[in-house]
Amino acid sequence: MSSTSPSTDTAPPAPGSAWAPFRHRAFAGMWSAQFVSNVGGWMQTVGAQWLMLMLTGSATYVALVQTASSLPVMVFAVFAGALGDVVDRRRFLLVSQAFMLLAAAALGVLALAGLLTPWLLLALIFAVGSGAAMTASTWQTLQPELVSPAERPQAISLGAVNQNLARAVGPAIGGIVLAASSAGTLFLINAVTFVAVIGVIAWWRGDKPSTHVLPREHVGEAIRAGARYVMASPTLRVILLRAGLFIFFASLIWALLPLVAQSELQLGSGGYGLLLACVGVGAVVGAAVLPRLLLRTTAGFLLAAASFGLAAVAIVLAYVPLVAPVAVALVIGGFAWILALSVLNSAYQLMLPDWAKSRGMAYYLVVFQGGNAVGSAILGVVAQRLGFSSTLLVVAVGLVLGALVELRHRFQTIPPEELVSADDWSQPTLTTAALRGGPVMVTIEYRPCDGADEELLAALRDVRFSRRRSGATAWRVWQDAAEPHRIVEQFVVASWEEHLRQHERVSERDQKRLARIWAMTDPDRPPTVTHWLAAQPGRAAR
Repeated sequence: MSSTSPSTDTAPPAPGSAWAPFRHRAFAGMWSAQFVSNVGGWMQTVGAQWLMLMLTGSATYVALVQTASSLPVMVFAVFAGALGDVVDRRRFLLVSQAFMLLAAAALGVLALAGLLTPWLLLALIFAVGSGAAMTASTWQTLQPELVSPAERPQAISLGAVNQNLARAVGPAIGGIVLAASSAGTLFLINAVTFVAVIGVIAWWRGDKPSTHVLPREHVGEAIRAGARYVMASPTLRVILLRAGLFIFFASLIWALLPLVAQSELQLGSGGYGLLLACVGVGAVVGAAVLPRLLLRTTAGFLLAAASFGLAAVAIVLAYVPLVAPVAVALVIGGFAWILALSVLNSAYQLMLPDWAKSRGMAYYLVVFQGGNAVGSAILGVVAQRLGFSSTLLVVAVGLVLGALVELRHRFQTIPPEELVSADDWSQPTLTTAALRGGPVMVTIEYRPCDGADEELLAALRDVRFSRRRSGATAWRVWQDAAEPHRIVEQFVVASWEEHLRQHERVSERDQKRLARIWAMTDPDRPPTVTHWLAAQPGRAAR
């Protein structure tokens, strides 16, 4: 998918400004529409949790509302992420948003008519969540493309702020509206928010036509390429580990908050709305100070601090049945929540190259929403059996232990300019066009300089990640038993077309590593590259 040019109808932004992306009309419109829709989505969650509580009075069923809204990501996100990289994103978003509008409207109409049962409520929540799962990675990766490359880090941070500010503000507004009306009203309000999103997408001019000479990838190929990239990136794997540990435990704080409000604090829907408003206050403060905090400390430290903060909130909810201390704790919780989620989202998305943005982001969403769904379901059952206090103590301990992972698995930062595709990689040629189907094996024979054998082997072992990220399905390095100074690197790519894509995907960072390897070789005997095609009976391979 080609990248989208930033709008050019605005003045140049102030360098380094956290709010600079808003000077681009397309970004401002998309961001605003997404925020309205996200707020509506969290208002729907508040209504669904409260309605489920009224229908069943069960901690398990209330926690399943969170599971029903998050589970679709585990089912559809990987497919949707690949689809977002290979199809017309404008049409894709329009269809998905229209589907969510219909599902949310059905939820509202049935609720007002008093026809919702617990399982029908969960089914419709799952339907709306399915539409969100189909568009989530495309939305998050599209918006940074609407600004200049220099402003993309700020755009990604603002995208994270959008989602997580709505996650805190939406429930607060939903609680206030719920106290004045009903859950059905919240569902209909959410349906109306999709109209704003559809309007902005219809106004947006869309992507520029692709200039690539290679055919568009098939969805299956795109899925496999995204998986290879994430699995072969130690940086991304660390972020996924930290995100999974955090969300598995933290999600239950919000999933059980309606029960804490009703059973422990003896509050009705109005009081519950005020508690959610406290979360919103903390989130607004967190969004305002986040850019400054990121300049003064590391992302890993901020995530650890947020985890400790939410652990403290869980302890207060478990053992302090007084409204005032709980309200103060929830302000801190809102602050810590948006801090953690914004840090995780920004850190992950900034480590993805343009060609893998949507498909790579899908795996983050699977881990995040999957942890949300699984954590809410498992800990919801635990809460039903052990009670609120014991379960929230488990949550606090889990958050603290997850924060301590920072001591061993630290976030790494790669400058965005090093993830840009290198332009000086020439495309290999093939003499027989008919043989382009089937796997391709590439061998590179190296002759190291005197005394550089071990250094070259170590560098080649490190470069295996680069080969796999760009498309290799298998990789190995060999050393001649009779002539140790002869070293061969071998990797396999699924097809000749995929190997051509591999050349397009070599980043500046990868190029620098490969250049260092070539510098270790004997200048009089430069590396020799050979492309091997799978032999086919009846054809002479050249």
